[in-house]
Amino acid sequence: MNVDELVAIDMHTHAEVSSRGRGSLSEELDSAAGAYFKAEHRRPTLPEIAAYYRERRMACVVFTVDAEAATGTPAVPNEEVAEAARENPDVLIPFASVDPYKGKMAVRQIRRLVQEFGVRGFKFHPNVQAFRPDDRMAYPLYEAIEEAGAIAVFHTGQTGIGAGAPGGGGIRLKYSNPMLVDDVAADFPGMPIVLAHPSFPWQDEALAVATHKPQVYIDLSGWSPKYFPPQLVQYANSLLKDKVLFGSDYPLISPDRWLADFAGLPVKDEVRPKILKENAARLLGLDKQQ
Repeated sequence: MNVDELVAIDMHTHAEVSSRGRGSLSEELDSAAGAYFKAEHRRPTLPEIAAYYRERRMACVVFTVDAEAATGTPAVPNEEVAEAARENPDVLIPFASVDPYKGKMAVRQIRRLVQEFGVRGFKFHPNVQAFRPDDRMAYPLYEAIEEAGAIAVFHTGQTGIGAGAPGGGGIRLKYSNPMLVDDVAADFPGMPIVLAHPSFPWQDEALAVATHKPQVYIDLSGWSPKYFPPQLVQYANSLLKDKVLFGSDYPLISPDRWLADFAGLPVKDEVRPKILKENAARLLGLDKQQ
């Protein structure tokens, strides 16, 4: 991967369909998310994702979400994501997802995915996976991630998954308060953490955790930048200028739309390249490969 030639690094994209055409969400949750985001091409294959980002001279972090215990729906295989990244190393950066309820099996998965498949990080979606990030049940997973030198990404704030479905599709928002990640950050100081998304309605909590814990970052995915809370833009321009990351949430939000709206934000000229590429390159260790 030639970082110098990249326009941006998207830290948050989803593999939503396997090579067999199977997704990671039930039909109810998938339909609700599509309607919520008004997304068009909702189910690109992994080769299509690679081609899409290559055309835009961008790289992207890509992952699935394993919430099988809570939803009953198997995830897109992590191995497929990693193999796609191996075949497209110029644009795809492989992350994975493990279900906290799978216990020792999940710990073994983490070690195998890092050692054998080169996975760089792990995505947790507390709402869909139905767990509190600070639940000690998940601590063996964090220990394995920290030991492997990998990154943990936590969905924070409201989610479009289940939005508008009866009862929100059974999805509970309480699990995505970023303050629940504060214990994790305190107990695993060697594990880089990304708080995914502007964390409505807990934006101030996310900013507090990210300013207090050196290894905690914030990605800006899942929202059009024109809707960012003013305090998020203020912190991105100042105290967190080295810890805020571009993310789109593709295919739910396209990087084209995100970047067009980001251009209208009052972001300092010296901060803009940090958010779009430099902070991610440093976090992922890509700057050391140049």
